[in-house]
Order: sequence, then structure tokens, then C-alpha cells
Amino acid sequence: MGFWLIKTEPSVYSYDSLEREGNTVWDGVTNNLALMHLRSMKKGDLALVYHSGEQKMIVGVAEIQRNPYPDPLHNDPKLMVVTLKAKERLTRSIPLSEIKQRKEFAPFELVRLPRLSVMPVTSKLWSAIMALGHQQKGT
Repeated sequence: MGFWLIKTEPSVYSYDSLEREGNTVWDGVTNNLALMHLRSMKKGDLALVYHSGEQKMIVGVAEIQRNPYPDPLHNDPKLMVVTLKAKERLTRSIPLSEIKQRKEFAPFELVRLPRLSVMPVTSKLWSAIMALGHQQKGT
């Protein structure tokens, strides 16, 4: 199983929207490196959902429901999408500022390449993020 982080501007599409709809086609990725990562996703992989913009925090987890396929809205074979569904909202959102303060996250692409919209997450980093995200609020 692979682990990923996907970014979204919550004013455009938030984790609340994903929970409400149940699943969605994840589209709009145009950066070549982000597209390369998106093409590597597999059905059953998990993705952290990161709210960009003013929020800058990891808020939940989604599951990839379908392997990457050509974007049905564009006639461009390089543009790909995946279908994902809401899996779980984190007990507490993890702000980017907290991630940047922790040494174990120094190699994380979220810290090194902050503008990238789709990125892999190592199993070690995934476990650390899940531990933080499942702490009780205020601890």
C-alpha cells in the first residue's frame, strides 16, 4: 500500500465536501512532478488531505478508489485523475507550522517542496503523522 499527501484549497473543495459527497474525482493536477506522483497511486492507497491557503494543515485521510485514468474533462492524455473517498477525519488537524518544527519531518516533501500538490509519504512519516493526528486536542 502506498501513502500520499494531496493538497486542496478548502474554499474550492474541502475535506468537509469530500465527507459530504462520499467520493470525488481528484482533478486539476498539472505540475509534471505532481502528475508523476498521481500516476503512481493505486487503488487502496491512502492519502492525507491537506488544506492549503490560509489553513495550511493536514485534516483527514482519503482512500484511492480507482487507479489513475485520463481526465474526462480534458482532451490531454498527460492529465490524469483518481477517484477517492473520505476515510477518516483526524482527531486533531496538524498545522504545517508544527510539522516544520519537528526534526523527523525535515525530509518530507511538504517541507522541502511546499508548492507540490501531490507527493508521496514514507511509511515512517505516515505513522508519525497518524500519531499526531490521533492525539486528543490540546495535548
